[in-house]
Amino acid sequence: VQLQASGGGLVQAGGSLTLSCADSGRIVSAVGWFRQAPGKEREFVAAMTWRGDKKFYSNSAKGRFTISRDNRNNTAYLRMNSLKPEDTAVYYCAARRLGGIGTASDNYDYWGQGTLVTVSS
Repeated sequence: VQLQASGGGLVQAGGSLTLSCADSGRIVSAVGWFRQAPGKEREFVAAMTWRGDKKFYSNSAKGRFTISRDNRNNTAYLRMNSLKPEDTAVYYCAARRLGGIGTASDNYDYWGQGTLVTVSS
């Protein structure tokens, strides 16, 4: 499974951004988004099952971010609204072969290269 993340950029606080993660179309158990801010460890943001029947968000993402996937074009999305400066990070998409939704980096088998999101105050 190859993943290609895109859509990052500079946005003002309160703004919105949609990240995309194109995959090779191979069926996996779940897809997720993580982020890593400068000087911090990578953290879980959101995940969903391949079929989309289950979704899970971190507390910081809940209510502001939405994870989705379009099976027609093999692309997962992370829609981010009401962005805050503390959302500034490199965002990574990931895919898990088996086991459904996971919140730990070790749960995931495949990773995209990351896309930088910068939120200015």
